[in-house]
Amino acid sequence: MAKTSKNSGLSGFPEWLPAERLVEQHVIDVFREVAELHGFSGIETRAVEPLDQLLRKGEVDKEVYVLRRLHAEEGSADAGADPARTLGLHFDLTVPLARYVLERQNDLVFPLRRFQIQKVWRGERPQDGRFREFYQADLDVIGQDTLPGHIEAEVAVVMAEILDRLPLPPFTIHANTRRLSEGFFRSLGLEDHTAVLRSLDKLPKIGADKVRDLLLAETGATPEQAQACLDFAGIRTRDASFADTVRELGGSGEMVEEGIAELTAVLERVEAVVPGVILADLSIARGLDYYTGTVFETFISGHESLGSVCSGGRYDSLAADNRHTYPGVGLSIGLSRLVSRMLSADLARATRAVPTCVLVSVADEEARHLSDDAARGLRARGISCEVAPTAAKFGKQIRYADRRGIPFVWFPGEAGEHGEVKDIRSGEQSVADPTSWEPPVEDRTVQVVAASPTQG
Repeated sequence: MAKTSKNSGLSGFPEWLPAERLVEQHVIDVFREVAELHGFSGIETRAVEPLDQLLRKGEVDKEVYVLRRLHAEEGSADAGADPARTLGLHFDLTVPLARYVLERQNDLVFPLRRFQIQKVWRGERPQDGRFREFYQADLDVIGQDTLPGHIEAEVAVVMAEILDRLPLPPFTIHANTRRLSEGFFRSLGLEDHTAVLRSLDKLPKIGADKVRDLLLAETGATPEQAQACLDFAGIRTRDASFADTVRELGGSGEMVEEGIAELTAVLERVEAVVPGVILADLSIARGLDYYTGTVFETFISGHESLGSVCSGGRYDSLAADNRHTYPGVGLSIGLSRLVSRMLSADLARATRAVPTCVLVSVADEEARHLSDDAARGLRARGISCEVAPTAAKFGKQIRYADRRGIPFVWFPGEAGEHGEVKDIRSGEQSVADPTSWEPPVEDRTVQVVAASPTQG
């Protein structure tokens, strides 16, 4: 067996301890359970795509991991010379989804309600919460040619329900719309709305003064127009009152009013289902060059430095062919990034490090079959258990269970007789039948609970 150095870990490729993996698995399970409650079906796509497809939208900022055969055939051409024949690991789940929809459109029923939890790979510089290999969790509703506007609010509700089930501090979903932003900039006389959005997107990093300079230099804005854009980006309300401020700043016209109506509808629908989490935030600019409707970004109280933990919105051009276009509304969670913060900030923990609820002791090797019988009786009713690896003294077996974090030790009786079960935390021991004994609800399975939710 190969020997590895203790310090041979690769930066950007997380490997969790068993108790940490239980937290990650809990987040995955919650995402899946809530998605399925809302009628979404899970899919999985291949890990690789042709390089020219991965880069088809000019994703030059993504460092794609390219696959090449370790032992190429002698005399074969370098596959990297032809992007159509070169395979790369996917860096998100959107490109695979677009291909999947186009290739399988005749077998799918639209609107397609799909969720997907898979690893993705990005060759970027690792840092806090930024990995080169990580789980991404996506959820989308894809229409064929058309998609109702109410889906935007529906996806935001799913987003809120997923986060609400996790042991996290309070969170807020910030919403804006492409139509409102573009309409406002145009009503000011600024036609290059993409450049304006690009400048406003830098507000959290460089501040209002430097963004003002960017607006003046890169968009041709006058000082008055630049200030109006900054004032617009400063609007945040829990209700439809944002509309009055937009109009007072000079926003007018059909596109502005349509944007106001769209954002108001989303706020009202989400507030009615999940009160207190939705916020109109007109500073949101990231992704509005891709999204065509409402866009969402979600921030955790006390952990704003993490950035948005769950983002999404409406897009009208996921894919298209000669017959159809495929608009959609979706959300995406950088799942490993979120789990990393939950662990490093002590936001969540597993109640024990192993799934085992009961260690079945072994009196001696000749009686191991009695222990195996007891274990089968417990497992038949869904109680996780393991049989002691050796017939050591009972004290050693109990200490083994304690080190593993197993709460109960079972002492099998003779053939046909009940055994006894001991709660090694309290010392309480009682007669029990493996075909009927039940542990406390909180001990039956591992729970992932809030550890210290106020810690930043």
